[in-house]
Formats: sequence, C-alpha cells, structure tokens
Amino acid sequence: MTDTAPGPAISGTTRLYAVLGDPVAQVQSPGMLNPLFARLGIDAVLVPVHVTPADLETVLRGLQHVGNLDGLFVTVPHKAAAARLADRRSRTVDITGTANVLRREADGGWLAENFDGSGFVTGLEQAGHQVRGRRVALAGAGGAGSAIAAALLTAGVDRLAVTDPDGPRLAALVERLAEHWPGQVRAAAQPPLHDSDIAVNASPLGLNPGDPLPFRPDDLAAGGVVADIIMKPRDTPLLRQAAALGFDVHHGIHMLNGQVDAYRAFFGLH
Repeated sequence: MTDTAPGPAISGTTRLYAVLGDPVAQVQSPGMLNPLFARLGIDAVLVPVHVTPADLETVLRGLQHVGNLDGLFVTVPHKAAAARLADRRSRTVDITGTANVLRREADGGWLAENFDGSGFVTGLEQAGHQVRGRRVALAGAGGAGSAIAAALLTAGVDRLAVTDPDGPRLAALVERLAEHWPGQVRAAAQPPLHDSDIAVNASPLGLNPGDPLPFRPDDLAAGGVVADIIMKPRDTPLLRQAAALGFDVHHGIHMLNGQVDAYRAFFGLH
C-alpha cells in the first residue's frame, strides 16, 4: 500500500466553488486552491465542471441558484460569455469584456472580475521580467488575452501589438484599450517580434497535440522573453522551441500563482 494525502473532508456544511471550461481536464486551479482551503481551515471545495458553449448559460444560471455555492471560476472559451451573464462587472471587465471569476454578493447578485492580466504581470515580475517600458507582442485577443493586454498597459509597457485571427474581436479590443491608453496599442497582422522585448501567447494554441505554433520565436530580439499562458502541458511546443533558440521562457503556471492572493482577497478567504 502507498500513503496518499487525504482529500478535503466534504460535509453538509461545505461551501462550493466550480471552474467552468470546455475542455476542463487541463485546469490547475483545483490542485492549487483546494490545498489552500485545507491550509486555511476553510470548509470549501473547488470542482471542475465541463460545459460546452451551447450549455453555458443554462449551467451557469443553475449553479447561481445553488445556495451553498459562493463563486465560479471561468476558463476557455467562456470568459466573454460569463462577463455578459454577470449582474455587475468590475472596471477591468468593462474594459476587457471578459471575466475569469464571479462572486456571489450579499444581495444575491453576481459580480464579475478578471485576474488573468494582473496575475500574468505579477508572475512575470516575480520571475524577474519587468514590463515597464518594454515592447510586447501579444497573440490572442480572447478572454485571457484581453485581460493581459489591459494589465500590461496598466503596468507601463511602452508599446503593445496584439494579433488574433478573429478580426472583429481584435478590432473591438484594440478600440476599447485605445480609449484608455491612446497611442500605445495597435492591431497587427503578425506579431512584430523583431521589434519586441517580450512575446506572449495568450491564445489556446498549444493546448492540444498537433496545434500549430501561435508564432515562430525565431525573429524575437536578442535577450527577449517568450511567455505562454498554457499550463498543461507545462513545456508547450512554443516554449520548447524558444528555449532551444536560447530565449528566456516563462511558463503558464506563473499566471495562476500570481492570482492566488487576488482570489483570496476577492472571496475573503482568510
């Protein structure tokens, strides 16, 4: 027999959290937050819920009526839809149009927030990669990409170029961002790696075997950093190729690590 760590003690008083995604097998938040609940002595559990886009509203509305469910985490591809389904939205969600977490409020309404961007920037800086004054190429204008774009601009990047195959989505994001950071953000057909210090993949490319690279890191400026928000696999094809070329690489798990304190404050986990 082998010793295994005990799981959370589920009882009739346990508070519930769920993370919604399609797919959901790759999510890392239960493995991070359930041990946190145990360390803090909080009677709560976070569980993954696989839900397709067609069923999202039905499932989300149903979960919001579960009396002992206090919060929802949201991953690909539901972040924009979740923002629309919330009763109230933070300033970040208003700017980005996406949410990665919803909290039940005292009046029963649901507040949407997005910590992807702030978590990504915190993770970068904790790894020694400062963003102020840097030039960044960002691939992906979806749920995580929109939040990362806003957080990078808030943190003081000099210039931000965003690419996405969905032209209308890309244009809408750049227009929203330019209202707050005029002259610092632009849409690009291809990531301008030759003129960038940091290249970021905030798209789902790399999540599934056989995905094409979101961009080829070959043209990145010498001394550049390649970051990927994909958490599983840890070493994505993009990061493996970038490391082989001698660039510093930054793994997706840092973005989640950078959000833990924000989650604790948002949900009042003490």
